[in-house]
Amino acid sequence: QVQLVESGGGLVQAGGSLRLSCAVSGRTIVTYTMAWFGQALGNTREFLAGVKWTGGRTDYEDSVKGRFTISRDIVKNTVYLQMNKLKPEDTAVYYCALSGRPYSSDYPTTDVGSWGQGTQVTISS
Repeated sequence: QVQLVESGGGLVQAGGSLRLSCAVSGRTIVTYTMAWFGQALGNTREFLAGVKWTGGRTDYEDSVKGRFTISRDIVKNTVYLQMNKLKPEDTAVYYCALSGRPYSSDYPTTDVGSWGQGTQVTISS
């Protein structure tokens, strides 16, 4: 059974940093493309950052480029999202997702293998 468990969310002031973790069980992340999404209150869930299963490529939504960094630890089977220079508009529930198929280069925007339960990030001004 696949399980994704996010952690690391919280309340920080604007300009601060957080590191989110997504611990995966039931699948080996070295064979899966993974991504982080954010969902602000009343909005749809949006792609923020992704890492291809090869580990050789990462992509970011324009609003987080230069501030957020996605990485993975294949030994711990965990994906991270380092978030710096946080802004109030970054406030959202953050979810990690795993692609629907192994060795797929497509980010899990439509073919989603599994979602985590989400972790709340709140940025105060």
